[in-house]
Amino acid sequence: MSGQPLLECVPNFSEGRRPGVVEALAHAAGSVRGVQLLAYESDPDHNRGVFTLAGPRGPLVHALRAMAGTALRLIDLNYHEGVHPRIGALDVAPFVPLGDSPMSEAILAAEELAAVLSRDLGLPCYLYGEAARVPLRRNLAEVRNLGFEALRDRIAEEASLAPDFGPPRVHPTAGAVAVGARDFLIAFNVLLDTQDLRPARAIARQIRERDGGLPAVRALGLPLPRLACVQVSMNLVDYRRTGLFEAFRRVEELARGMGVPLRGSEMIGMLPRAALRGGALEDLRFLDFDPQARILEERLAGG
Repeated sequence: MSGQPLLECVPNFSEGRRPGVVEALAHAAGSVRGVQLLAYESDPDHNRGVFTLAGPRGPLVHALRAMAGTALRLIDLNYHEGVHPRIGALDVAPFVPLGDSPMSEAILAAEELAAVLSRDLGLPCYLYGEAARVPLRRNLAEVRNLGFEALRDRIAEEASLAPDFGPPRVHPTAGAVAVGARDFLIAFNVLLDTQDLRPARAIARQIRERDGGLPAVRALGLPLPRLACVQVSMNLVDYRRTGLFEAFRRVEELARGMGVPLRGSEMIGMLPRAALRGGALEDLRFLDFDPQARILEERLAGG
């Protein structure tokens, strides 16, 4: 791509039901020279679109600025519904160092993007992960799980909710943005073949780290009405501590103990090749998995 340090950025937007809006966001991402749009996908139940971009810091920040401008024009959170927590039209924008790029480059990208979004679009921005300036905000959930409505009502009154960049009020239609720097995170979901949400929530509670479960695992139980099932939605924030195979086996074991069959699993976004070591691909029961599209190294090599 260039001799500059390379980063990945995985912006999540609060739109997964209007294909035209998702395509407009993809077009904005692809319009910036030096940025490679590796993949994008959307989900109507989550009402969320996830994009994977790669490039040097400067072009990536320009691409995210273009995408955020498109989102501000086309997404109104006052009319947004979905099962996934969110605070913004551009909800989160994490930067991830690739190859030998240092984390400091990802932190700089996060700070630059937050400054640009607040200055140009009037968006309040919260820094999280390695870019966090407030220790509690290292965990994305502490920033994002309030949701747009509660943040809108409380941001001006509570000093702890003051953004790192931008005004102490949410944008009336686009909300706020969480901008971060982190290592690879794997978004991995296991679908349970039931419409009863209780097993998914119980399993999520047992496997997530904060409740004494698996290290480096965050999990929620979510309904998927359009698929007539429920989902254990996981973020594996350090696949070296808890990987795909261990997480899947634990969910499978707990579901079996409850008498709930699995429908299969799915990936959101991309993952490094190393995350697939430790088992056979078929053991994960992916509903759809194309290595050329999902493995980051394969996609980067393919151009």
